[in-house]
Amino acid sequence: MTIKGTITRAELIAAAKSGAIDTVILAFTDHYGRLLGKRTDADFFLETVDEGTHACDYLLTVDMEMEPVEGYSYSNWERGYGDFHMVPDYDTARICAWTERTAVVLCDVVDDTAHAPVSVAPRSVLRRQLDLAAESGYTAKAASELEFFLFRNTYREAHEKGYTDLTAAGWYVEDYHLLQGARVEDYVGAARRVLRDSGIPVENSKGEAAIGQHELNIRYADVLDMADRHVLMKQAMKELADSQGVSVTFMAKPDSDQPGSSCHIHLSLWDADGNAFATPEGRSDAFRWFLGGWMRHTPNLMPCYAPTVNSYKRYQSQSWAPTGLAWSTDNRTAGFRIVGTGPSLRIECRIPGADVNPYLAYSAALASGLDGIANKIEPPAEFSGDAYTSDDVPHVPTTLREANARFTSSADARRLLGDDVVDHYGWFFTQECDAYDRIVSDWEMRRYFEQI
Repeated sequence: MTIKGTITRAELIAAAKSGAIDTVILAFTDHYGRLLGKRTDADFFLETVDEGTHACDYLLTVDMEMEPVEGYSYSNWERGYGDFHMVPDYDTARICAWTERTAVVLCDVVDDTAHAPVSVAPRSVLRRQLDLAAESGYTAKAASELEFFLFRNTYREAHEKGYTDLTAAGWYVEDYHLLQGARVEDYVGAARRVLRDSGIPVENSKGEAAIGQHELNIRYADVLDMADRHVLMKQAMKELADSQGVSVTFMAKPDSDQPGSSCHIHLSLWDADGNAFATPEGRSDAFRWFLGGWMRHTPNLMPCYAPTVNSYKRYQSQSWAPTGLAWSTDNRTAGFRIVGTGPSLRIECRIPGADVNPYLAYSAALASGLDGIANKIEPPAEFSGDAYTSDDVPHVPTTLREANARFTSSADARRLLGDDVVDHYGWFFTQECDAYDRIVSDWEMRRYFEQI
């Protein structure tokens, strides 16, 4: 029995019974957008198919090294770090073509006592915004364009080398370059195929604007499905890299001398008549107000688009990463680029980097745009020219600490996302900043060791 792609609950059960799969992964995403969860034996999965599983609620309070961080009201030592319930969403079930005889199901995180979604879990945050969109008669479609760097070192080798002096997969900039791109088909081609066979439809891949950098584009989908595809794509590509003895990174800015890696997000609203952004004459009021709301609230919600200290090092002039909050039609210097016509009309936000948690980014975008429609928020005038050099374009924040201070103090952020979400993630971003400030870097050692 050979099965590929997305599968129904019944097909998953049949595959487990037949032995076509022997492992079912139950997974959810943490604040960083990492997949966490359990690998379940197929026989045990069949016994518990309707029950899901449990995990420790400290997983929504840990740092990158999995250390529990004090100061969260949601879960802490005083409350004993109990469990939450991982409830499978069988609409996400698919075969993991990057490994053998394995399927994955993404889960919603539910509070066992309240029998309600955990409000601060990333997927719950996005579901709330989708419910609000539905109340207004809208659905949303989106796409994530993820860029990454490929190295001919294993992850273990990279770790042992301190992530320095790594061998890039290429040796010159290969943007759209088919010869250099052919040299990485052993990995990138395999990534396209395993994603396709895992129910994540692929459009194309291409070389990007830095040495060893590439982009792999997957098909647009409803927003929740797109966010799920996004995190599964990263997991698949990392596991595939492990199996091939190479490594990929989705850091926003892994090299100070090269462009960073983006995650341009494309978004449009749809109603019963089709793309709500488009009219026979061009662009609708809903488009204009959604753009106005998205742009107005972006400065207050920046950590949802740029969640790490490293994120902000990507915003450099003429680096292909936007530094200003402007919008323009098909202009890659602006933070908001308008592309497509008719049914394909959409807003491309170029602000997020490849380190973004898609659930948070899409939540922030939807909350902002829907507020724009509700309050008829007008965008600024369309920008023409080079947004990098214009003195009239507001600048994005330059550090996570600056962005987080604005996020936590913003009445609009609290109104749009809720106090619980802002307080929880504000504390999370604060811990990221504090951890960075405590560390002595290689840059400091090289600069000050002898000369100071």
